[in-house]
Amino acid sequence: VSYAEVHLLSEEHQLRSRPTVFLLYQTIPTGKKFRSKPQLARYLGNSMDLSSFDFRTGKMLMSKLNKNRQRPRYDNNSQTKGKPDLNTSLPVRQTASIFKQPVTKVTNHPSNKVKTDPQKAIDQPRQLFWEKKLSGLNAFDIAEELVKTMDLPKGLQGVGPGCTDKTLLSAIASALHTSAAPITGQLSAAVEKNPGVWLNTAQPLCKAFIVTDEDIRKQEELVYSVRKRLEEALMADMLAHVEETSSEGDALKQEGNCNDDKQEV
Repeated sequence: VSYAEVHLLSEEHQLRSRPTVFLLYQTIPTGKKFRSKPQLARYLGNSMDLSSFDFRTGKMLMSKLNKNRQRPRYDNNSQTKGKPDLNTSLPVRQTASIFKQPVTKVTNHPSNKVKTDPQKAIDQPRQLFWEKKLSGLNAFDIAEELVKTMDLPKGLQGVGPGCTDKTLLSAIASALHTSAAPITGQLSAAVEKNPGVWLNTAQPLCKAFIVTDEDIRKQEELVYSVRKRLEEALMADMLAHVEETSSEGDALKQEGNCNDDKQEV
């Protein structure tokens, strides 16, 4: 082997032993170059799936592509399926029945009179001092004349802020027409100190009073006098009606006599 051949062999060996560097890049149709797959993925974003793309060959790997197609994708809009209902009982329609069904009443306070009183559920709640809304209202008769209000007995006294005689009269009149319970007034003595707390809305705005025999006697005399006046008025009306009827009969008789005289002539 000559010296020249040895030199050529050494140079060839050195070339083979040197590391070879390849500059690899991919070009998209717009002309932009990418030197790595992550750089290309950042540029495309979510518009394309690069999980099956081989950056060195520039082709899609069909083996990975088929696996991705077979794998179910997660849909954010799809609702998660609930667990199956294993209840085998028949469905019952929850509607109001027209037939009476037994109901078991369960209460934690069986001795509480407020919760077990059925009258509390029937009666509607009332506003405190609601009778004051009736103050200032006047009654008129058929001739549109103001009806004079009656005078209350001295034993009836109002209770509460701004309670006048007219307010008390309206409260008692409304209690007589709207309630069948006896009127006793406010029996609690503490109502004068704090009527907003101790006021009994079922009774009118008046203090507790006692009806004596003298009061009953005076009321009977008043009723008797009123009935007497009513009887006199009815008698006067009846007499006036009789006189009017008799006068009309006399007028008819006179008219008939005049007609008879004309016929004879």
